[in-house]
Amino acid sequence: MAKEIERKFLVSGPDWRSLAMAKVEIRQFYLASTEGRSLRVRITDGVKAKLTLKFGEQGRERDEFEYSIPLVDAEAMREFAVGNVIEKTRHHVSHRGHLYEVDVFHGPLTGLIIAELETPEEVAASMLPPWLGREVTGEAQYYNSSLALGDIPEAVA
Repeated sequence: MAKEIERKFLVSGPDWRSLAMAKVEIRQFYLASTEGRSLRVRITDGVKAKLTLKFGEQGRERDEFEYSIPLVDAEAMREFAVGNVIEKTRHHVSHRGHLYEVDVFHGPLTGLIIAELETPEEVAASMLPPWLGREVTGEAQYYNSSLALGDIPEAVA
């Protein structure tokens, strides 16, 4: 088991794009999602799949269990998905020794760009990149499970 400690931010402006080092195409869906827990399947670049279980409230810290699964199984599980499939491109951007995962969403969520910072230590506001917008950590509407199951957030509309 790992502890997932993350912060989420809306992204303001395109300045991060020139700093992106790598990108991954992600397609993910949920098999179950209730308050305090979720079961997700994620397919990356169309070749690898993982099953992830998360426990805890949608805040900075949650318990996470993750397992590689055969791609054929992941594709078969799509039939049992609840809600919508999320499609996004994840870009890796480094800033002051921290890795930011910048997710550019596609489909109905086109226009939504969220940056995640996973780090156990507190990062002062003065150390954050200038292309980050409002912090949305703890705002349920911006978590992937909510995006798959709920309404489109105001930032997209």
